[in-house]
Amino acid sequence: MLSFDQARDIILDHVRPLGTERVSLLDAAGRVLAEPFSAPWGLPRWDNSAMDGFAVRSRDCAENAELKVTGYLPAGHPGGSRPLEPMEAVRIMTGAPVPDGADAVVPVEDCAEESGFVFIEGKVRPGAHIRFASEDVREGELLLPVGTLLRPPEIGMLGTFGKLMVPVYRRPKVAILSTGDELREPGEPLGPGQIVNSNSLSLVAALKELGAEPLLLGIARDNRESHLEKMTEGLKADALITSAGVSAGDRDLVREVLAELGVTSVFWKINIKPGRPTAFGMYGEQPVFSLPGNPVATMIIFETLVKPALLRMMGYRRVKPALLLARLCEPVRKTAGRTQMQRVQLLSRDGRLHATGSGDQNTGILKSMVRADALAILEEDRTSYEAGDEVQVLPLGPAAAMLQP
Repeated sequence: MLSFDQARDIILDHVRPLGTERVSLLDAAGRVLAEPFSAPWGLPRWDNSAMDGFAVRSRDCAENAELKVTGYLPAGHPGGSRPLEPMEAVRIMTGAPVPDGADAVVPVEDCAEESGFVFIEGKVRPGAHIRFASEDVREGELLLPVGTLLRPPEIGMLGTFGKLMVPVYRRPKVAILSTGDELREPGEPLGPGQIVNSNSLSLVAALKELGAEPLLLGIARDNRESHLEKMTEGLKADALITSAGVSAGDRDLVREVLAELGVTSVFWKINIKPGRPTAFGMYGEQPVFSLPGNPVATMIIFETLVKPALLRMMGYRRVKPALLLARLCEPVRKTAGRTQMQRVQLLSRDGRLHATGSGDQNTGILKSMVRADALAILEEDRTSYEAGDEVQVLPLGPAAAMLQP
């Protein structure tokens, strides 16, 4: 049986970035750049003032210098004013082009202006408070390589250079299918032995958080015809996720029907708890993830195995999650032979990150998943951990990352 790391690497070896599309700059936030972007010109485009003050020649500014104010340069001035003569100064605003002859700017708070003259105490360093042309970005410099996640700084940079349309990787359309006669959709009355189809809801939320496009297929009932109908529709998407029906029971039809539809099985079962009966297959270039029906296992397998694959399809360069180190607050016992994903809460104290169990770790306990900030990854070959032992933890959601010491 595959280890957790082997299963994740196999999945990642089978998926590739999707096609590309061009979107408006304001719609590009959170997308992944599909073409490299190099600076068409230098930045800043001209020497300009970093402060409101006076443009001067530094050599004129000895102790207690008195300079004649001969002009005013506001931000947005086209430049081209006459060169600065000896013992002259020009009042200048932040961002305005520095006049020829000037080699420094004295901030307004460091001098005094009166009757057409400016009085400066102390020496002035050449280059002081000037932003020089191309000191930030050189013309032709590669700024954003392929695979860059477009955050607010990247959007601002592209906008600075006048980019209106941006090439990005397409977001995957991911079909979601739950299976089982016992399931009812939210809002439907529940009879004896019936439960709400919550897995589809949590998967939709996870996909939206990721930036993918969920496609709800509803519920496949425990018969071949229903499975065939729903799965045929799901295989038209970029990826298909099923939940439940993937074990070896009489009514577990998922793998059998997927094979009938032409899905090639890559693996079934992983040495992981929870989520052992997970299956993965390919339908041409389309990945098919068959997850256990247990809600906790569904969410954990999505986070640890499905999410990295979808990130790769979306063009991300780094798809494996960044793990943190945390000290366990209490001892933990486990069975050897399986990697265990322990639901934990993260605490930051004494400059260190600590992990404490978020509740009952039984796979049927959803509340401990709700309360969890992270998953502690307990190694396959270990059977026990003591309080104070360090473990790797995978933060869940954006808030957990803020708990780092």
